[in-house]
Amino acid sequence: MSNQSTAGADTPVAGLRQFELQPDNPQRLASLCGLANDNLKQIEERLDVRVLNRGNRFELQGEDESLQAAEDIIKRLYRETKGGKDLLPDTINLFLQTSEVETLKTTDDGPLHDTKLYVLHTPKSVVKPRGPNQRAYVHNVLTNDVNFGVGPAGTGKTFLAVACAVEALQKDQIKRIVLVRPAVEAGEKLGFLPGDLSQKVDPYLRPLYDALYEMLGFEKVDRLIERNVIEVAPLAYMRGRTLSNAFIILDESQNTTREQMKMFLTRIGFGSTAVINGDPTQVDLPRGQSSGLAHALSILQNVDGISITQFGSKDVVRHPLVQRIVDAYDELDSQ
Repeated sequence: MSNQSTAGADTPVAGLRQFELQPDNPQRLASLCGLANDNLKQIEERLDVRVLNRGNRFELQGEDESLQAAEDIIKRLYRETKGGKDLLPDTINLFLQTSEVETLKTTDDGPLHDTKLYVLHTPKSVVKPRGPNQRAYVHNVLTNDVNFGVGPAGTGKTFLAVACAVEALQKDQIKRIVLVRPAVEAGEKLGFLPGDLSQKVDPYLRPLYDALYEMLGFEKVDRLIERNVIEVAPLAYMRGRTLSNAFIILDESQNTTREQMKMFLTRIGFGSTAVINGDPTQVDLPRGQSSGLAHALSILQNVDGISITQFGSKDVVRHPLVQRIVDAYDELDSQ
């Protein structure tokens, strides 16, 4: 067996695992290994294992716990090459995400470890939550009427909430999707924004729009907005309304006041699901004004029918450097 990768070669070997990838397809294997075996080296570095291969026969050396995760990730990545698809760096990073690796290392067979239960089908894509927190989040949204997703940017809170909303709309479980966000500037002075109400709020709701476009396509999203099936509204315009048979997403909720959060939560009518996402460390409210998100979390954590999913840096699904940046800021804040 030839050594196709050398990272971690000096690591003491505690275990050995051998397996074959089927079908034996040289083109798919080349995509899996990457140019100069960069993909295998990345797996070695992140999981502290040694990867040896000759064709479709693989040998892994390292700690038993890491070997299981490495084998599972290699097999899953190989499945991703089906149909001649190239493995992009983003795909490798997602599969090596810290929370995903921790899931693979565990032997827990509980319901949250059955990924099939949490695959979300949208017209343009199939969305699969990654890691235990994302799966728990989707599970909570599907089984509770009011749901909080709390944690740093890049953990998939908004994207998964939109996926749940789109799937519910496609299944006729709801009549419309309502996208809400407080129009609070993130430290900058943006000045006067021209246009009608929707155009004024659009810049603040760009992440929600991007997710909708990816799942439904530009033309369909525009048609649904014209028919008011998808509604975009600033938080201030929620007052006095009752939203029934709707999927309501409040993004950047850390920038709500206590009064605004209470007002929003009491808008929910029969047949509706509400998702409130936010990052308590990114509050842009005027100095001296407390966040409605932090207040709501403190008083609603034990209320039946309300779920709270906490995300951390390990759940970040962007560039791996983002995880380290979040950890560095958290460490500074804790001092």
